[in-house]
Amino acid sequence: MVAVTKANFKKVSLLVWNLSTNDGAIRASLLAEALTRLNYEVEILGFLFGDSLYSALSDRFPVRHVKGYSYPKLFGSMQQLLSQISGDVIYAIKPQPASFGVALLKKLMSRCPVILDIDDWELSWHGGDEFRYPWGVKQLYRDVVKPTGALRRSDHPLYLQWMEKLVQQADAVTLHTSFLQNRFGGTFVPNGKDVSLFDPQKYNTPVLKARYGLTHYRTLMFPGAPRPYKGLEDVLAALQILDEPDLRLVIVGGSPYDDYDQQLMQQWGERIIQLPRQPAHLMPEMVAAADVVVVPQRDTDATRAQFPLKLTDGMAMAKPVLASRVGDIPAILGDTGYLVEPGEPEQIAAQIRQIFANPAAAAQQGIRARNRCIEQCSIEAMAASLATVMASLAARR
Repeated sequence: MVAVTKANFKKVSLLVWNLSTNDGAIRASLLAEALTRLNYEVEILGFLFGDSLYSALSDRFPVRHVKGYSYPKLFGSMQQLLSQISGDVIYAIKPQPASFGVALLKKLMSRCPVILDIDDWELSWHGGDEFRYPWGVKQLYRDVVKPTGALRRSDHPLYLQWMEKLVQQADAVTLHTSFLQNRFGGTFVPNGKDVSLFDPQKYNTPVLKARYGLTHYRTLMFPGAPRPYKGLEDVLAALQILDEPDLRLVIVGGSPYDDYDQQLMQQWGERIIQLPRQPAHLMPEMVAAADVVVVPQRDTDATRAQFPLKLTDGMAMAKPVLASRVGDIPAILGDTGYLVEPGEPEQIAAQIRQIFANPAAAAQQGIRARNRCIEQCSIEAMAASLATVMASLAARR
């Protein structure tokens, strides 16, 4: 247990702008778990813009939600949510109006300190620093007055741009990559992994391969949501270069955002095994069924800002991890993984060949990766970083 000076802080309220998707829900669950290790009471609150809570949201903590709407109706939901926040510290996930904006309003009302967690540079998806809203009377009319106007959405990039200018209003900022830290300042808090849950000693790989129909294949698993910038096409091109009939890319769940996974299946279907989306508690055994975990990110502003959770999935489960040299991935893996340049199928093919030609060495790399994950990317490591943040807040009281 990590000791921390708590002053009069007993409870932390984590605010997630959209509890219907994995747009902050998993990061909130991890932070809640780490804060619990520090003996804080936690609650998770947010808006429900979809029909149900995100399936992988932890059920270990109280979750309160109100219905999310487009503006201006969202302002009424914000009032409801404000009345339900009961923490001594407010921890906003992402610089979104519906999380950080609500947190700042609560701070004005109650003087509660606010921590902002930034786990993505979301403006990068809209052009980053080059984004400019096309101001004009007709444009504003379309975006504000019309029922489907773009500015009625709380996550419009214009609002993200405004929220970034308010980051300094937070009493503390936490982030998980050097890219984000260089941009916003703040304290590094890794994406912690529960290494007692992701423990290879608890799982029998041959049995699990049989359960999921993988027995006759050598598998490269991608346990996340496929997106074009995640480099899966580079892995598939590498498999085509190798042209070995038992090699397969295993995709777990598919994309909840669009039909990109179906596009992959149409082009590369003979080299892909797609497994159904699994509840969070089954993810460790899914990863245990893999031979190799792949994290082949392309090099973009968005990927440089990310800390891929699937990276530590593979590390914690002592799997050989094949990843690209993008953002903090080399620093997270150290010398315990197999690294390639982004967008280089030939290099991926060479590393796949090396892994399967030297299984004992690959297994040893996996063991070293797990040890590194325990040391640097466990929930305990996450809690140690948060202890510093909380102690700093307490010292200012």
